[in-house]
Amino acid sequence: QVQLVESGGGLVQAGGSLRLSCVASGRTISSYGMSWFRQAPGKEREFVAYISLSGGGTYYADSAKGRFTISRDNAKNTVYLQMNSLKPEDTAVYYCAARQPSGSLRVASNYEYWGQGTRVTVSS
Repeated sequence: QVQLVESGGGLVQAGGSLRLSCVASGRTISSYGMSWFRQAPGKEREFVAYISLSGGGTYYADSAKGRFTISRDNAKNTVYLQMNSLKPEDTAVYYCAARQPSGSLRVASNYEYWGQGTRVTVSS
């Protein structure tokens, strides 16, 4: 079992930045691909960013490209999401997720473990 705990969310003005962290416990995350998803009120959970086991590969939703950066520190069992140039439409609960690489990395059902989320609110 892997337990994931997100932190770093909060209220920020448009154009600002936040850095989300996801700390894992129970098992090392070095065997897992890691992603961030988000869910806005009244909307489905959507893929934001993925990082491969070693960190050598990253993938982003079009909405995140050029503004968000996902990274990982396997020694600290932690994954990060640096979010810059935030927009009001980035407002959502952000979730960290872990999976054994299998199936589309953009599909939430392919992830085994989820955190409880951290709320990000971007004011205009």
